[in-house]
Amino acid sequence: MFRTAAMMQPYLFPYLGYFQLIAASDHFVLGDDLQYVKASWINRNRILVSGQAALITFPLRKGAQSERINQRWLCDGFEQEANKILRTLTLAYGRAPYQAETLPLITEILLNPERNLARFIEHSIRRLCAHLQIETPISLGSEIGLPERMDKQERVVRITQRLGAERYLNPIGGLDLYCPSYFDVHGLQLRFLRMDDLTYPQFGKPFVPALSIIDVLMFNGRDATHALLGRHSLIEGRPQALTLQQA
Repeated sequence: MFRTAAMMQPYLFPYLGYFQLIAASDHFVLGDDLQYVKASWINRNRILVSGQAALITFPLRKGAQSERINQRWLCDGFEQEANKILRTLTLAYGRAPYQAETLPLITEILLNPERNLARFIEHSIRRLCAHLQIETPISLGSEIGLPERMDKQERVVRITQRLGAERYLNPIGGLDLYCPSYFDVHGLQLRFLRMDDLTYPQFGKPFVPALSIIDVLMFNGRDATHALLGRHSLIEGRPQALTLQQA
């Protein structure tokens, strides 16, 4: 049995596939020391509002473009913003079958007094994993002590080796970012997680996919969502050589 490592940027209330990745790994790393990317999923996500996908955004203090995720902070007065988001969720999912089960957890996460973005997200990911009974150990990239600037593939290989793993698992969206032969040279397997095509009832309207885990929990509840964690497949990467990029 291969010991598997996975790593992702910390995302707020990410989609189901993110939690499938954590559950499918023996050790998961939150890349809190990666560069913050504006208009990414780090501090925003999508929920269902009146049958359509709608963004919820967690505003941040102004910061330099070069800053890492763990150097960014939620905006001053974020408590008011959190309450606005809660009101939006309460209205959007007022008739959802598992609102009573899910909303208290989301409320607890949103009212966390932590204002550092990376630590706020770390808390939310750990609470959601506990709720879904995912027991995978989670570490922070900043705890591993790698150089600040290094090639993406080298970084992943070094982290996988530091964790004593033999396989690195990445979401299918990164299929063109990594070269299997590069991992082979270092004695590692590279695999990609592809989530099954999943649907579930959303107020009887056409299904809107790839929404936040909030949506999945509101319509499926904890137990059924836990069962969905295994609805995926692992595939091998493409063999072509790729240009290395800076992290």
